[in-house]
Amino acid sequence: MRQVVNRAAILVILSLVQPAFAEGWGMKSGDVVFTKAELSEFIAENEVRFYDGGHSEYGPDDAYAYVYEGGDRAEGRYRIEEDGSVCVDFRNGWSRCDLYVRNGGRVLLIDEKGDRYPLKPAG
Repeated sequence: MRQVVNRAAILVILSLVQPAFAEGWGMKSGDVVFTKAELSEFIAENEVRFYDGGHSEYGPDDAYAYVYEGGDRAEGRYRIEEDGSVCVDFRNGWSRCDLYVRNGGRVLLIDEKGDRYPLKPAG
């Protein structure tokens, strides 16, 4: 019986942690966070292009580059955290973490401020 109570308590705690995490990223109704494995597969198989003309390149050995519309590049190293966020340490010393989510058939990037950037569909 004690084990059942402990499991129930853990489930309650976990249900409280997920919404707190979601609020920190400015999640909206319908947002579904990629797992670490799903995000790793997604960035390996898809072009990550944005409507401002830029795109993210996730390469081998955790190499990362954001390529601006004009061709300028901001390069660094990326890692995917256990919570599904992707963090980049840029060569210039700056760093950031973002969260990719699915919502209604779209994929969006949410930054740490909660700003949302939809990805352009492939094609």
